[in-house]
Amino acid sequence: MAISSPGLASGIDIKSIVSQLVALERAPLVPLQQQAASFQSKLSIYGTIKSMVAGLGDAAAKLSDPKAWDLVKGGSTAPDKVGITVAAGTSPTSMSVEVQSLAKAQSNASTALPIGSTVGSGTLNIQLGSWATGDFVAGSATAIDLSVTADDTLSTIASKMNAANAGISATVLRDASGERLLVRSKDTGADLGFRIQATDDDGVNTDASGLSRLAYDKVAGSFHGMALSQAGANAQATVNNVPISSASNTVKDALPGITLNLSQVTTTPVELTVINDKEGMRKNIQGFVDAYNAINSMLATATKYDPDTKVAGSLQGDSTAVGLQNALRGMMRSVTPGGTFTRLLDIGIEIKNGGTMSIDASKLDAALSDPTGLKALFTTKSSNPASQGFGLKMDAFADGLLAANGLVTGRADALKNSVTRNTKEQDKVADRAARAEVRLLAQYNAMDAAVGRLNGLSAFVNQQVTLWNKNTG
Repeated sequence: MAISSPGLASGIDIKSIVSQLVALERAPLVPLQQQAASFQSKLSIYGTIKSMVAGLGDAAAKLSDPKAWDLVKGGSTAPDKVGITVAAGTSPTSMSVEVQSLAKAQSNASTALPIGSTVGSGTLNIQLGSWATGDFVAGSATAIDLSVTADDTLSTIASKMNAANAGISATVLRDASGERLLVRSKDTGADLGFRIQATDDDGVNTDASGLSRLAYDKVAGSFHGMALSQAGANAQATVNNVPISSASNTVKDALPGITLNLSQVTTTPVELTVINDKEGMRKNIQGFVDAYNAINSMLATATKYDPDTKVAGSLQGDSTAVGLQNALRGMMRSVTPGGTFTRLLDIGIEIKNGGTMSIDASKLDAALSDPTGLKALFTTKSSNPASQGFGLKMDAFADGLLAANGLVTGRADALKNSVTRNTKEQDKVADRAARAEVRLLAQYNAMDAAVGRLNGLSAFVNQQVTLWNKNTG
């Protein structure tokens, strides 16, 4: 195997020479790599800026929604007895509520049987309806027929009832006396009771044996089968001394936009209020201020120059970043004409030195007492973009920055292109250096071989001269 050792014949350090020459070829990589690091740093910052602009737009979108200024909340002096929930836009009001009785679901229980025993075969017909008049009045739901075999236990029958989706639920209760089938309406209310009729294979449908023992029906003025544990009933209450009845303990339709949640019978009136939700509105405003301050702080840090440390921010001198910073501050001072409030400053939001936004709590609290005026400031629509509500303006401004041809997206795309071009330039320099290394090694190796041949010829000539001198001496 041939062993190559550049410079062996000539004694010249070819590797060192070629290495230094190749290093000169690769020298342009240093500024290119530094440039690439700068591009990547800026691109990373613009990625963060894009995310922050999107967050600012989302916060502005909340302010531009008219429902954000219709926020109300309910209050109760005894929420454990009568709770209240309120839909946005409900007018502030107050009321007094008393609960005489809660809505209940019909519940029945069979007689006790030995655990695991069967009850006979046949069909159970389950029908929802009302017993309010004493006799059963069927409801609109279709009756369900349930087939029972001679091998079915109470547990099996309970499972069949639950699977039938008949508007009832069933379970088996076990104690020292055996087991009972418990059946209950799924919903409360006098009109959502149930009747169970039996078609008993033993030929008698109204006795206390066979399948008929699981019936609950009224025949000839009396009930047979299962015992009634609880009759279905409506809740009874008064609102400002006006009686109301509800099939559910969640009363949704009695008062527009207001839901009452009845939990206990009351002994004294419970006072309920509906008031403007200042805290909800304040939270939306604070969210916008926080989003603005976050992006303002990011831009201020990225574009500043610290004379003490002589360190410049990654975007120092970046015209796009500086332009965005100025545009944002300008937007915060925009005017929405025609309303009680026309500027953010009117409601206590102001820009301090350095562009930081702050809130005058007392001034904002006063403004929150006028949600109609606030709604106009943030949500007013106009064909003139300059006259749009502030929330709409800021939402549109953020969308524009992030659009395909927008300021922020455009700058980020330009940086991506710069990174791509830089990578190609680095590849060119590296390729040129690699080819130069191959060429230089070939040239110096050829020179080394030529010098080796000359040295060999010189040695031969010297040898011949020495021999000639000996022979002629």
